[in-house]
Amino acid sequence: MKKWTVQEIDEKLQGIKDSKDPFIKKVSKDERKGVQVALNRWFKQYEQQKQTEALFYEMTQYERNVRAMGYKYIAGIDEVGRGPLAGPVVAAAVILPESFTLLGINDSKKLSEQKREEYFELIQEQAIAIGIGMIDAKEIDEINIYEATKKAMLSAVNNLTTSPDFLLIDAMKLISPYPQESIIKGDAKSISIAAASIIAKVTRDRLMKKIGEEYPQYGFSQNMGYGTKEHLLALEQFGVTPYHRRSFAPIKNMNQLELELN
Repeated sequence: MKKWTVQEIDEKLQGIKDSKDPFIKKVSKDERKGVQVALNRWFKQYEQQKQTEALFYEMTQYERNVRAMGYKYIAGIDEVGRGPLAGPVVAAAVILPESFTLLGINDSKKLSEQKREEYFELIQEQAIAIGIGMIDAKEIDEINIYEATKKAMLSAVNNLTTSPDFLLIDAMKLISPYPQESIIKGDAKSISIAAASIIAKVTRDRLMKKIGEEYPQYGFSQNMGYGTKEHLLALEQFGVTPYHRRSFAPIKNMNQLELELN
């Protein structure tokens, strides 16, 4: 029988998903350095995969517990944009099917922009329902950011095409007819809240990039409205736009408010 080349063994390993596969035991006896490098690489990938699967299962804990109580349509709720100097606060509510699987899902802040965009599309494809709530800068100034966040979350829930029967909310409590659980750092502990975090983040980022086309001097497409050095310098030079939050420091203390752009 022909002896397998290192490349053939490496290619064969890529199709194996179980560490107990007989081929793994066979290859482990091959003393060629190239084979052992390929095998070590496979074991590293295998362990990473197992850790990813374990994390995903851990992040379904809240959903499993709520379903065990008899609830079916569980909406995860999260928001983005509480801290920026410009742009809206955006909330999302997402109801996922029980069969939903997306290994690697996590708090949107822990994902690269490329991953967020990829996961955004996958969540859109698989979700039972998605609702978006958005409160603009003017209203944030009128009611304050805390109240605006709650209002955006409630709006997201109301915009769901399928009514939820339970809410999992990231670190907030809402006045709502639905039973709910507030979870501190829920976007890293619940797949439903993590999905809402990704939907809200990508939705807001896309909006800020569009605003950035209208006001390129502020760098919104890069800073998303946060108070970067570039953004603060632009505020000093050009004043505020209709998208800026006048109630936020340092804007509320600036003398350039009269220079508001139209």
